[in-house]
Amino acid sequence: MSQKLGVVIPTMNAEQALPSTLESLMEGVFAGVVADLVIVDGGSIDATINMAKEVGATFLETKPSRGGQILAGVSACKCDWVLILHADSRLSHGWAELIPMAPDPERAYYFQLQFDAVGLAAWWVAKWANLRSKIFTLPYGDQGILIHKNLLAAVGDYPTAPLMEDVILARKLGRRLTALPIVIVTSAEKYVTQGWLRRGFLNLALLFQFLLGKTPETLYKKYYS
Repeated sequence: MSQKLGVVIPTMNAEQALPSTLESLMEGVFAGVVADLVIVDGGSIDATINMAKEVGATFLETKPSRGGQILAGVSACKCDWVLILHADSRLSHGWAELIPMAPDPERAYYFQLQFDAVGLAAWWVAKWANLRSKIFTLPYGDQGILIHKNLLAAVGDYPTAPLMEDVILARKLGRRLTALPIVIVTSAEKYVTQGWLRRGFLNLALLFQFLLGKTPETLYKKYYS
């Protein structure tokens, strides 16, 4: 990549997943691609804060809201290009070489989803996510996003909604979203714990209700309060 990029990671009790995500970024550091790391925490009570400080990241604390945390991280990031990752999503080996040498600042990029689980259910849910992203240009946050600050500002900055912030951003970007041939591996913990069918249906129900006009605040209170 001809320009350096900064990485923004929102966290909340992420001590189990964060080490793998940080480890996957090391090849970008060694390759001179990653020049800044900002971790924004929403009130962790585990070892997340210590981990963030130990790796030398710029560390911020905000109210718990992934969208708000990401916006704070982007604002603090020193680079014009920003790579936004969830704390439990890690880029596959070789990603630093596959990121375009001269990305188009008028476009945003996302990655190909894969779960850290085996089996038909994991394969199918990831397949659907990648298909949804391609057909409807609707990638979710666990697929990561690489975006220039100018483009993010042009669409109104990163949404601070308590839920569906990734969908709101994707709809604003529309056809400016482009898939990269890089796999991003995300945690399947919620699917395993809640059941693949149940979790998948909940995600779909939330999306439908949002697209039909329910506010993120209403949906958050309904499903997570």
